[in-house]
Amino acid sequence: QVQLVESGGGSVQAGDSLRLSCVARGRTQSTSGMAWFRQAPGKAREFVAGISWNGGDTGYADSVKGRFTISRNNAQNTVLLQMGSLKPEDTAVYYCAIRWALLRGYSTEEQEYTDWGQGTQVTVSS
Repeated sequence: QVQLVESGGGSVQAGDSLRLSCVARGRTQSTSGMAWFRQAPGKAREFVAGISWNGGDTGYADSVKGRFTISRNNAQNTVLLQMGSLKPEDTAVYYCAIRWALLRGYSTEEQEYTDWGQGTQVTVSS
C-alpha cells in the first residue's frame, strides 16, 4: 500500500499560478502511472492530468490543456502539477492518484487507480 500526500493548494486570483505536489510514501511509485483529478462542489470527480511511469507520456483534460503541466521525479517519489492562468472554474479539491504497481501508463478513469491522497483545496477568485 502507498500513502499519497498532496500539498500546495490555496486561494489565488484569476490569472495566478499554483504548483501542487504529491509525495508517495510506502511502496515506490516509480513503476506506476499517476494522475491528478479534481472535484468541484456538487460535481463528479474528473480527470485533470496523467503521467506514465517514466514521464514519457502525459495527457490532459481539454479544460486545462496548455495551462497545466504534470511532471514527476521518481528519485523523490513526487508528482507535480504546475497550474497557470488559473480560472474560477478551476476551483476544486485536487487529488493525486496512483495505479497498481507495474501498470505503467496513466488512465483517465478513476476506477483504474488504487490509492488516493486526501486532497488539497484550490480556490480561484475572479
